[in-house]
Amino acid sequence: MAAGYLEILRARHAARLLTGTLVGRLPNATAALAIVLFVRAEGGTYSLAGALAAVYGVANAVGQPVLGRLVDLYGQPRVQLPAALASALAMAGFAFAGTGVLPLACVAVAAAGLFTPPLEGGLRALWPSVLGGEERVHTAYAMDAVAQEVMFTVGPLLVTSCVSLWSAQAALLVVNAVGVLGALSVVVSPPSRAWRSAPRAAHWLGALRSSGLLALLAAFLFVGIALGSITVASVPYADDHGGAAVYGWLMAALGLGALLGGTVYGARRWRGEPALRLRVLVALLAVCYLPLTLMPGAVAMVLLTVLAGVFLAPAIACAFVLVDRHAPSGTVTEAFSWLVTTFTVGSSVGTGLAGPVVEAGGALWGFTVPAVAGGVSLLVLVVTRRVLAVPGGGAMVVAASENDPNRAVEPRFRSGDRA
Repeated sequence: MAAGYLEILRARHAARLLTGTLVGRLPNATAALAIVLFVRAEGGTYSLAGALAAVYGVANAVGQPVLGRLVDLYGQPRVQLPAALASALAMAGFAFAGTGVLPLACVAVAAAGLFTPPLEGGLRALWPSVLGGEERVHTAYAMDAVAQEVMFTVGPLLVTSCVSLWSAQAALLVVNAVGVLGALSVVVSPPSRAWRSAPRAAHWLGALRSSGLLALLAAFLFVGIALGSITVASVPYADDHGGAAVYGWLMAALGLGALLGGTVYGARRWRGEPALRLRVLVALLAVCYLPLTLMPGAVAMVLLTVLAGVFLAPAIACAFVLVDRHAPSGTVTEAFSWLVTTFTVGSSVGTGLAGPVVEAGGALWGFTVPAVAGGVSLLVLVVTRRVLAVPGGGAMVVAASENDPNRAVEPRFRSGDRA
């Protein structure tokens, strides 16, 4: 298992790109927590903290595909680094101005979210040029999904450590400064500077003109709803079984399950049609949500939550493959950014939906939401299976790579983006 990942990391620039992207995404991964802690430290209410975190999330969801399209048009360095600087400066403005002038705080937080650089989509656009073979890229997608789970575990610890050692204001400043350094590390690398998007047809819809991509986005909207609803449904369960400590264990167990599942999935080289594999993975994901409704004791519930997370990272990694294949030529970064946005929006919808459900029926009803959402996601994939099928299957053989001076014929992804 380790050999497959080590092979990827030994590839020239791979470790740097992965590390730089993860570090560059720390501000985004920790924004909600950092904003809440800062607002509370300023004496603001939880309602104000939640509202400002929501403003950041909405702005981020809007900005990712827009910036992704700009990356496809103008390259990574010209978009990613200015965006990272603008986002960090906006968050620094929020940190120094505080919440005294509410409109100013809202504008600063919105700007920070809007200009968050699409490093996640940019990395996935770079993998084919860095790693070459399709199977190695598939392994990198899985490793990418696993690394996200690590980041979402380490990020909050970094924020809380900064708050404990210094202040909530310092946490905002430090995390965003570190994020700029991560983005800088990526954009000055040779693969990022050399990368150019494939020629694209002018169309106002951009990546969204692909019916296959739209089908994937619809399916993963409901996967996001499932994940967001679990975080809310776990609160009343934890209140009845030990309090905040149990809630922390449940959230950690969900991440651990995804980490384990993604690690095992990426260690194997998969054959066959990825659209069929995605349907199987989402079906297993939905089935593994069902035992949560049993709500056993805390120890057993933690184990069930690990199981609920096992197929999340594999499903996301498989979706990356399909996004690359269905993205119209020249829109690969935008397409990946749309997947990130849709998943984020779905998670927010799930959080909002689970609240009233829990109020009406308690934790039991709350845990039915992820099972139902997972089933709807599977239904979307089944209904759109013909749209998601790639003619001929596998990688397409395309000649005349725009950056290949020898014009050699080589196996490539549908997007055709290479450096």
